[in-house]
Amino acid sequence: MAEYMRLRQICLVAPQLAPVIADISAIMGLDVCYRDGNVAKYGLENALLPVDTILLEVVAPFQPGPGTAAGRFIEKTGGRGGYMAIFVCEDPDARGAKANAMGVRTANVITHAPYHGVQLHPRDCRAAFIEFNHTDGSDDVLGPYPPAGPDWQKSIRKDTTLALTTVEMQSPEPEALATHWGRIIGIPADGAVVKLPNSTFRFVKGDSEIMSGLTFKVADKAKVLEAAKARGCAVKGDGFLLCGVTFKLTA
Repeated sequence: MAEYMRLRQICLVAPQLAPVIADISAIMGLDVCYRDGNVAKYGLENALLPVDTILLEVVAPFQPGPGTAAGRFIEKTGGRGGYMAIFVCEDPDARGAKANAMGVRTANVITHAPYHGVQLHPRDCRAAFIEFNHTDGSDDVLGPYPPAGPDWQKSIRKDTTLALTTVEMQSPEPEALATHWGRIIGIPADGAVVKLPNSTFRFVKGDSEIMSGLTFKVADKAKVLEAAKARGCAVKGDGFLLCGVTFKLTA
């Protein structure tokens, strides 16, 4: 099978799920396509919202405190930063093995046939979890993707938000982190940028290593910023803070 690598999903983590999902839906004009019962075994609940063909997921622990990996993440980061970048590729095991050879450990392997995913350790990835996954017979960007439910495509809305274009990663050494992520993903960094076919990872200078922002192409920037303000989000320039990351808007 030909090699490929695309961004499939971004996962954010929140102390409580319902208020964040309500905010994202109201501000960004996105609909929930699925809530995955499989995450309950990790002490989590979740919801996924399609942004064109990329899924935006929010997970939250059932109970406050550090009893889950997500809960520990919130405590450690003060709730700042995205949790996971999830990529679809031809062979998650082979991609994971290459990462292992670089000293990046496998944290978790998930198989819910026809879906198979390999999650890498965030401490070794730095800044966020990386997951590689593949669904048998589903190389079409609008094809089946079990983590998003049986009919995720029907929930795609494009009246407000058109696309998720860029993921911003922050580090005291952005080019070094870009090189590291580029090696793991298998797409060499160009300076502080790793460009995938359907998205761009941009690495910027910052105090700590986190997934700091998401850039969305929207139909009407002013309208979205007004909605963010109405929901009590801290708005600054062309962006606002929500669920630990800066939502940046482009026309």
